[in-house]
Amino acid sequence: MSTRPTMADVAAAAGVSTMSVSYTYNQPSRVSKATREKVGAAAESLGYTGPNRAARSLRSGKTNNLGVVLTEKLTYSFENPQARAFLSGIAEACLDTDTGLVLLPNSRVGVDLDRVRDAHVDGFVLWTTVVDDPMLEVAVSTGKPVCIQGGPSFPGIQLVGIDDRAAAHAVGVAGLKNSKHPAVVSFPRNRDRIGETVFGPDPDDSTFPVTAARLAGYRRAVVEAGFAWSDIPVTFAPANLRSEGAAAARQLADRDAILCSSDELALGVLDARPDVAVTGWDDSEAAEAAGLTTVAQSLYDQGRDAARWVLGTAEVIPRAQWSLKIRRSPPADG
Repeated sequence: MSTRPTMADVAAAAGVSTMSVSYTYNQPSRVSKATREKVGAAAESLGYTGPNRAARSLRSGKTNNLGVVLTEKLTYSFENPQARAFLSGIAEACLDTDTGLVLLPNSRVGVDLDRVRDAHVDGFVLWTTVVDDPMLEVAVSTGKPVCIQGGPSFPGIQLVGIDDRAAAHAVGVAGLKNSKHPAVVSFPRNRDRIGETVFGPDPDDSTFPVTAARLAGYRRAVVEAGFAWSDIPVTFAPANLRSEGAAAARQLADRDAILCSSDELALGVLDARPDVAVTGWDDSEAAEAAGLTTVAQSLYDQGRDAARWVLGTAEVIPRAQWSLKIRRSPPADG
C-alpha cells in the first residue's frame, strides 16, 4: 500500500535537510535558488504536493478561512440582493488575502452555536441580529476578531453600518410630504418574527437594533409632520420578502403613504398598491427601475470593510455612508 511522501522523504531525495525543505515551501527567501530547484525536482519525482495544510494551520494558529454568520437561513444570502452585495464585499476582502469563506447559519440554538464555537476560521463577520442573541457571546468567547453589520453593540465586537435613525428620519420626511394617512411596514420586532400590526409601537421594544433605530427615525418624522405616533399603524413583516410587502399593503388599504424598511418590502407594496406613495431602503437596482424614493447605502462596502478589519488588513473600519435618493415615489403632488 503506497503512502503519501513526506517532507523527510523529499529532503533525503534532494540531499538537503528537512528544515531546508520546510523553508522552500514556507519561507523560500531563506534558501538559495539552487536548493529550491533541488527540492522542487525531488518533490516532483516523488509526487509530493507540499506540506499538510491542516497540520501547518495547527502550528501557526491560522486557517485562512473567514466565518460569516447569518441571522437568516443560508438561502437568504443568495435570494436577497442586499445580502448578496454584503457577501460579495466580504469575498473581495478574502481574495486579497487568499482566504476561504465559510457560511454559518444562526438559529441561536444548539448545533448552530456549536458550529461557531468550533469553526476552523480566523474570525467572524456577523449579519445583524437581536440584542439577546447567545451567538454574540459564543463568537466573542472564541477569542477571534468579530465584526457585526448593523448591530447590536456588544463588548468585544466591532460594528459596521450607517446611522439608521438619521437616515430613517430623512426618508420619512420625504415620504410624508403629501400624506394624510401614513403607515409603516417594518422588519420583525424580535426573534419570534411574528407578523402583526401595532399602532404607535415603542421602538425600544424591538430587540433587532436596526428595526428599533429605523422606527425611532420614522417616529420623529411622523411627529414633525403633525401626526400622532399612536395613530400610525406599523406592520411588522415576518420576513424581508417582496410578498410580505404586498400582504402588508393590502392590510393598509386606507393609507396613502407607506414607509418601508427595505426596497424588497416597498416593491411588494407597489405590487399591491401602485397608487400609494412609498419609500424603501438600500437603493437596489429594482428600486431605481421602479422610481422608488429610498435610502442608499453600500452593503458591498460594509461587507468588504468588515472582512478587512477581521482579517487584519485594515486597522479601522471607515464610517459607512448613506444618502437619500428622491425619485417619482412619493409623487410630487398629493
